[in-house]
Amino acid sequence: MAETIIPKATAKRLPLYYRYLNFLANSGTTKISSTELSEAVKVDSATIRRDFSYFGALGKRGYGYDVMDLIKFFKKILNQDRLTNVALVGVGNLGHALLNYNFRQANNIRISAAFDVDPKIAGTIQSGVPVYPMDELIEQLRVQQIEIVILTVPTDAAQAITNDLVEAGIKGIMNFTPLRISVPSYVRVQNVDLATELQTLIYFLQHYGPTLKETELDDDL
Repeated sequence: MAETIIPKATAKRLPLYYRYLNFLANSGTTKISSTELSEAVKVDSATIRRDFSYFGALGKRGYGYDVMDLIKFFKKILNQDRLTNVALVGVGNLGHALLNYNFRQANNIRISAAFDVDPKIAGTIQSGVPVYPMDELIEQLRVQQIEIVILTVPTDAAQAITNDLVEAGIKGIMNFTPLRISVPSYVRVQNVDLATELQTLIYFLQHYGPTLKETELDDDL
């Protein structure tokens, strides 16, 4: 199947659809309309129909969508049918929390290696994940063929470590540091700044109230 180019906002919603479709399947639901799915995921039905339309005829007029057919389709689109190993760099408080979580609700994602400068942690097993010293970072990423990294290191070390990640062949970085790291064009960075997200939430509550219009929510996605 040829690769389908879709808007980034739609791409961000696909994992949400997939998660709730699995919830529906587990509860015994076999078919669903865009209106019913809208109630579950809190995305308006017109947006859902538009998102699905990028992939052709996923439903039938007068019937709706077959839940299992959608699950199979999105499972393939989102690469849920294969395991992706990722590495965690920085095993501090946030790093430990991520190791404990280790994407247990997502069967296709697993933190399989971690790295830290603390000699008390390096060389140990934390939450079932081996922690390597930082001087083995490039070698281990290459040997284990890991292409995605979660970065939870101090800000002053973020860019230097990022340079090592690029040298190791990393293609994607989930960056939890406040620093906007610089990478080559072939490396994708997803910035996750919890403080900024919280400040944004506070701003919206103060200026717009607890409920945003659908258009505002869609723009945010």
